[in-house]
Order: sequence, then C-alpha cells, then structure tokens
Amino acid sequence: MTAALERTTVATAPRILSVGTAVPPEHYSQEELLDLFGITDRKVRSVFLLGSIRQRSLVLPPAAPDGTRVRESQGDLLDKHKAWAVSMGSDAMSVCLKRIGADLSEVGYLCCVTSTGFLTPGLSALLIRELGMDWHTARADIVGMGCNAGLNALAVVGNWAAANPGRLAVMVCSEACSAAYTMDSTMRTAVVNSLFGDGAAAVAVMADPRGGEGAEEEGSGPRPEGPRILRTASVTIVDAIDAMRYDWDRDQDRFSFFLDPQIPYLVGAHVEGVVDRLLAGTSLRRDDVAHWLVHSGGKKVIDAVAVNLGLTRHDLRHTITVLRDFGNVSSGSFLFSYDRLLQEGVVRDGDYGVLMTMGPGSTIESALIQW
Repeated sequence: MTAALERTTVATAPRILSVGTAVPPEHYSQEELLDLFGITDRKVRSVFLLGSIRQRSLVLPPAAPDGTRVRESQGDLLDKHKAWAVSMGSDAMSVCLKRIGADLSEVGYLCCVTSTGFLTPGLSALLIRELGMDWHTARADIVGMGCNAGLNALAVVGNWAAANPGRLAVMVCSEACSAAYTMDSTMRTAVVNSLFGDGAAAVAVMADPRGGEGAEEEGSGPRPEGPRILRTASVTIVDAIDAMRYDWDRDQDRFSFFLDPQIPYLVGAHVEGVVDRLLAGTSLRRDDVAHWLVHSGGKKVIDAVAVNLGLTRHDLRHTITVLRDFGNVSSGSFLFSYDRLLQEGVVRDGDYGVLMTMGPGSTIESALIQW
C-alpha cells in the first residue's frame, strides 16, 4: 500500500462517535445466585465462586411460594428474550445517541446483534417500532454468531458508513443471556450459569463526508469525532467448531449453551496470529497499541490472552472489571470495556487501540482503531 493510498484510507475510515450501554435493574452476587437456585454441589459452587465475577445483572424467573425459582418453559424464555432484548437495546441506543446530541431521525442504518434467542421479524424491526424510528431506516440482523458477533457487525456498520459518508449508522448488541439458561446443578450448565449476564451496548458510526480533508464547509455539519476503524482481522478455528455452541439439550428439552473447558487454550493458541495479521503492513508493534479492549470471556480466557500477547493486568483492566461487575454479556462485552476507557479520560489523539472478541466457530475477531 502506497503512502498516499494509506493516508487516503485512514482519512476516509469510518469513526466510532459514541457508545451506550444498558443492563437490567436487578443485580446478584454469585453467592446469592447459588442460594436462589439451591445449588449445594461443591464442584459447581467452586465454578461460581472462583471465576472473578462479583455480580451480574440478570432477569431471573419469578419466585415460587416456597421461595425457589420457577422453572421457565422454552416459550417463557423466548418471551423473556424478546422483551428484554428490545428494552435493553432501546436504552443502550438512546444513551449512545444522547451522548452526541443525535436524534433517532438521523439514523440511516441499524444493525442488531443477538444470540440469546430467535426473533422473526428481527430485533432491528422491533426497535424501529419501539422507538418510533423512520420506517425507511435500512437495517440488518446478525443472529446466532455468539460473543464474537459485535465486531462482525461493527465491520458491516462501518462499511455502510463508508459508502454513505456523513450519514449515521448504529450497531446494537442486545443479549438477554438469562433467557438461554438451563438452571440445574450439572457441570455442563455450571460454567454458563456462573458466567453470563444480561446487557446491551450500542455504538454510533459515521464517515466524514469530506474525507477528513480541508476546513468544514458551511452547512455540512460538524466533523465526526472519535477513533477511526482502520482494519480488521479474524480466524475461524474450524477444528474446534463445536467448542462453543448454543443448541438443543435433549436432557433438558430446551436450548442451552455449551462451553468446552479447552476454550482458553484454543484462544491462547491462536490469538497471537490474529494480532500479527491485524498489524501486518502497518509498521506497528504490539507495544505501540495503547489500549486493549478485549471480550470479557471469562477469567481463564482473559489470562490466556494476557500470557500469549504479553499484556499486563493494567492493559486489560477494563476487560477484567467488566467481567467482575457484569459477567460475560456476550457480543456487547467489548463495548462495555470501551465505554469504561472513555470514562477514564486517558485517551490521546493518535493513540492506537485493538478491539478483540471471541466466540463460536471457534472464532477470534479483531479491529485496529486510532483516535
């Protein structure tokens, strides 16, 4: 890539203008959840208590007269997913737009991500109705890709923004993970039940209509501000395609998640290659990346990323604290970390950042951004 083309590509790259997050109002500690569901098995309890999670926001089933939690049917879970995916998605999108003073009428494209239930029509159509958005808003839904899907969707939204400079595109990740739980005391479900939380995140994206060059033109509106999305890289580890999945559990007669205990090692074995591919041809080294915003996939996954990329706990501080305070909120987790980075106020112009997610496939997605 020539220097002139490199400058042009950077100047016209879409920018992340804003982020917003939302969670349900009820929060539970790991100890509270163990008591609520009457889990006494020592091995299962250790999975809950040793995962570096302090609390999670969850929509739990109603209590029975004896205080135990009612077992929800698959139909009840689908209803929960629909209601809370719309509610949390609406809230996250509203926060995101409010932070940049944008109105719903300005949104030209809406891409929604969810993996904790199935909806037809999709979440995008339901949000357009719920929020009273323009019926002509272009939209797309990414369903079932799992925890990595936020970066897949960000690429889609970024491409639309690049093709429509000056117009606003929004991505919403809304995951009602509690609508995909199988509440029992088996080891298959223990990892899932101990890890995931409910939450939604939204980002607004726009490409500069002037290509980043020259002074602002009269009537052209303010120049978009925020980090540019420069490039992406990914890997699908097809030999481990069944390591993370959401499928029908015949024993429970419902859908449920499955996470293979080998996932941290799979991630660790491939994460270097993805980052090397992401930085290839940029003259950047890992040490040049100031901000690492990684999916809060679990303590062992975070440790595997840190060890194999040579990162410190400080480098991954937002990933670690998001896991601590919210658990794994699936596709939107990395945006919770991004939100905390912005609130910290340490980003400087010119800083590079790496966004990273991982999920079913097994897949690792990454993106390089620059402020």
